[in-house]
Amino acid sequence: MSSPVERTILFVDLRGSTALYLSLGNTQAASVVTQSMTLLQQIVAHSGGRVVKKLGDGLMAVFDDPERCVFATEEMHTSLDRIVALPEADTPRRTTALKLKAALALGEMVEVEDDWFGDAVNVAARLLDLASDSETLATESLVNRLDSDQRERFRSLDKLHLRGRKEPVQVYRMEARRFGDTVSTQFQEARHSDLPDGLRLTWMDDTRVFAVDTPPIVLGRSPQAMYCIDDSRVSRSHARIEYHGGHFQLTDLSYNGTFVRFAHEEQVLTLKRSTCTLHGTGTISLGAGPTDQTAASVQFEVLSFSDTVPRGDDD
Repeated sequence: MSSPVERTILFVDLRGSTALYLSLGNTQAASVVTQSMTLLQQIVAHSGGRVVKKLGDGLMAVFDDPERCVFATEEMHTSLDRIVALPEADTPRRTTALKLKAALALGEMVEVEDDWFGDAVNVAARLLDLASDSETLATESLVNRLDSDQRERFRSLDKLHLRGRKEPVQVYRMEARRFGDTVSTQFQEARHSDLPDGLRLTWMDDTRVFAVDTPPIVLGRSPQAMYCIDDSRVSRSHARIEYHGGHFQLTDLSYNGTFVRFAHEEQVLTLKRSTCTLHGTGTISLGAGPTDQTAASVQFEVLSFSDTVPRGDDD
């Protein structure tokens, strides 16, 4: 284990991929998300930072210089505005398809096997959960280390109580310079959320529903796998499903691959040690494609319990 050093940690998460999948179709949307993630990684590198790891539709990065971290975050917001634009319903105006939320913290941390650990890392991860689309939240210690021009861009929100901490944390929000739809997380009226509430998996006669707070679901041949699939073409730990950033993410862990076909689509998405976002309904085939009738195929359905609540008539 290395000695503690002061670093700036950055967590970012792409938002809007669900609407993108519905608008573009799964293959095109997956390509856009992949290109966007590549762009974010390039910005980190060009700004003097290092990507620690990817987290679903987001990433964690570390910087020696907090000002370079702020610069990289702004560049990410601005660059995403240029990637993909989709027409809004009933209007020719085009809007950004993918948005970014970010959280920054500065403090002492240690590097262990190419990963970073410390209180600042935990705080940044908690702040990311609180951030809204196109919003960047930062800690007071980071803001105080910026030059006057950058510091003036941050506005104090309040001291927030974060899960796992006894003392509240003073939080700042970076005001938009080039992007204009920043929304305060804690201090404006809550917006309707269409985030999923659970996931139903069915293989043969084994049907189970998993809540969003379920630990990562490992699909595999091992009896220790959370969702055991006894098939010779399935690896002991073949794939993993975890809830992150408002979405269920499927990651292939195998050598034979994982194949996804969404309902009402002919195209098959092939995962080879890669990740995709699950939405709607479809089939996950392990070790062989869904066209192989002998393949171990798991039916999935992303559940939104609000869909089952009766709605009143519109006025």
